[in-house]
Amino acid sequence: MNVVTGVAGNPAEGYQVVGDIVGTAIRQFKPEDSAMDVAIEMVTSHVGGAPVVGEDYEFLGFINEGDVIRAIDKGMDLKQARAGDIMNTAFVGVKEDTSLSCVARMFEMGFQILPVVQDGKVVRSITRHDLLRAQLGLGPSVDEGS
Repeated sequence: MNVVTGVAGNPAEGYQVVGDIVGTAIRQFKPEDSAMDVAIEMVTSHVGGAPVVGEDYEFLGFINEGDVIRAIDKGMDLKQARAGDIMNTAFVGVKEDTSLSCVARMFEMGFQILPVVQDGKVVRSITRHDLLRAQLGLGPSVDEGS
C-alpha cells in the first residue's frame, strides 16, 4: 500500500492500522428499531448499512441494504419487523490494531463498511471511503469541503 506521507498531522510512516484513521460512518441501529425506519434511514442518508448494537453498544450484528431487500422479497412487513429480525449476525468487525492492508483485502472481498469493535463494543465504523482517504494521506476534514 502506498501512503502519502509528509503531510502535516499525518504519521511519518503513514497510516498502518485501523486505529490510525478516523471513521466517518457513525450510524448504528438498535435491534428494536423498526425495519421500515432503518430502510428509510439507509435510503435518505445514502448509508448502505450499519452495525446493530445492544444497550451497552455491544456488537450484535449488521444490517445492510441487501438484508432489507431480502426481507421484502420474503414478504416481510417492514412496518412490523424490527432491525433484529433482519440483521445479519454472521457479519464481521475489525479491531483498532487490524492492519489497513487487511482492511483493504476485506473491502476487495465485497465489504463496504466495517464496524470497529473494542472489548466487544462497537466504537465506530470505517468505510472504503475512509480507507481511500487514509491511503491518500488526507484527514476527515477533506470531507468538510463537500
